[in-house]
This record gives sequence, C-alpha cells and structure tokens, in this order.
Amino acid sequence: MPAEPVTLKERLQSETTAAMRSGDSLRRDTLRMVHSSAYNLEKKSGTPLTDEEFLAVIAREVKTRREWVEAFRTGGREDLASKEEAEIAILAEFLPEQLNEAEIVGLIDQAVTATGAATPRDLGKVMGWLAPHTRGRADGKLVSTLVSARLSGPG
Repeated sequence: MPAEPVTLKERLQSETTAAMRSGDSLRRDTLRMVHSSAYNLEKKSGTPLTDEEFLAVIAREVKTRREWVEAFRTGGREDLASKEEAEIAILAEFLPEQLNEAEIVGLIDQAVTATGAATPRDLGKVMGWLAPHTRGRADGKLVSTLVSARLSGPG
C-alpha cells in the first residue's frame, strides 16, 4: 500500500489522479484548475508553494466560485450556479474545518479587545488581526459583515 500523501499539493495530485481513473470529470477539472493556479503562482514566485500558500490558492478559488454562484443566480442561470456549488463542495474537502458564526463572533471579540477597536473606522485593524485566524476557515465577506455590525452597534 503506498504511503499517504504528505503535502496538500501531493494530496491534491493524488485526488486528481483518482478522479481521472474513476471518470469523474467535474472533480478532475476542478482539481486541475487549482493545480494550474498554484503552478502559475509558483512560476511567478520562483519557489514551490508551502501548504499555507496552497491553502490560500484553494480558498481564493472557492471565493471566486461563490461570487460566480451569486452572479449566475442573479442572471437566472441556476444550472451554472449549481455547477459552481458542486465545485465549491469539491474544494471544501481540502480546506480546514469551517468556523461557525458563534466561533467567528468569539474571534471578533478577541480581535476588538486586542486591537482596542471602538468605531467602524477600526474595521481594518480588526480585519488585519482576524485574517490569519480565519483564512481558509471562514468567508471573508461574512467576517467583514459581522465585524462591521460589532463596531457599529453597542459593544
């Protein structure tokens, strides 16, 4: 039995190969797109991506697809929106467990305390503190909305 893949990149490659063998074209194409994005980033930087950087690539791909889902639904293209959601589900397998809203609110409370934020003007400070704690684990749009609400309302 072969050894388990060590890095995220190796795991993704292994899953791509499995998708090719099983004939799952949606999975294969979705994973290949991530490979392509990661490869382009590696070429640009001239160094192999770390797992964290690879995770950021996957998170960016998910974010892009969420935006497309919204756009397709607005345009009445439920078929395309469903395809994008299926791709998001495939990519989500490679992301760390997602934070629920209560966990995000808890992190926001910590961030507000740590940064001394008090007004909506402090959004950038709070988001800067939160970024490393939520990257790949929460939708940035949701986090931003919750931070805005926290800084606007009674603290």
